[in-house]
Amino acid sequence: MESRTDLSRRLREHGLRVTLPRLAVLECLAASKSHPTAEEVEAAVNRAVPTASRASVYNVLHSLADAGLVEELVFDDAVTRYDANLQRHHHFVCTRCRRVLDVDWSAAAPLSARPGGHVVESVSVTFRGLCAECARQAEAAGGAARRSPIGT
Repeated sequence: MESRTDLSRRLREHGLRVTLPRLAVLECLAASKSHPTAEEVEAAVNRAVPTASRASVYNVLHSLADAGLVEELVFDDAVTRYDANLQRHHHFVCTRCRRVLDVDWSAAAPLSARPGGHVVESVSVTFRGLCAECARQAEAAGGAARRSPIGT
């Protein structure tokens, strides 16, 4: 996990002032692998900075996304989630528990080719199915979980 000094530097490099709420939100997101919603970020930030208002947390999330420090993700449930992992990757959404997991970029590598001579600037792939935990539960309950060649 990045230190507060590194996170502060990243904020400044992206033209943002370093404030306690900004630092707390970015820290929360940098430490999370769960792709939290705004409400989840707010709850985590309020444990560290009880004076941070809901409006402040939401404004910080939008400013971080606008600055390119986090990505806003919206899946089938229409709930915005936040991801501070800016390395190339895709996502897997469990259709049962709604957990969102990172998937290695190479899982959909052929999609990054130049189809029809177009210049592809970004590719976003979302895999959907049962996460490993839900698949085990389904198998234990007697239902055969669908198998996928994707190693998630």
